[in-house]
Amino acid sequence: MTQILLVVFGGAVGALARHGVSVAAARLLGVAFPWGTLLVNVVGGLAMGLLAARVGPDQENTRLLMGVGVLGGFTTFSAFSLETVRLMQSASASAMLYVAASLGLSVGACWLGLMLGRQ
Repeated sequence: MTQILLVVFGGAVGALARHGVSVAAARLLGVAFPWGTLLVNVVGGLAMGLLAARVGPDQENTRLLMGVGVLGGFTTFSAFSLETVRLMQSASASAMLYVAASLGLSVGACWLGLMLGRQ
């Protein structure tokens, strides 16, 4: 139960931080380009890399709170980035397939959802 609460609390913190960045970016830079999302994705990727480099297998609660919770609520792109880098280290063709499939299928699924939802 403790691990679930760590993820829940971290997720709430991350989601609140994402909202704050998005609101601030929109106010400062406008809404013509998704600056907030770009910033969140870049910062989240950096944070996930630092976390993965510093947190060992004996620090599962820290990984759950920060990696799954905070960064998961802040941006799932950080997990995607870490998974891609890890694949690149062992199987570069799989990494490129993962990137292409993730982007193509996710954007395609979003489009399909919009089309189905508008009927």
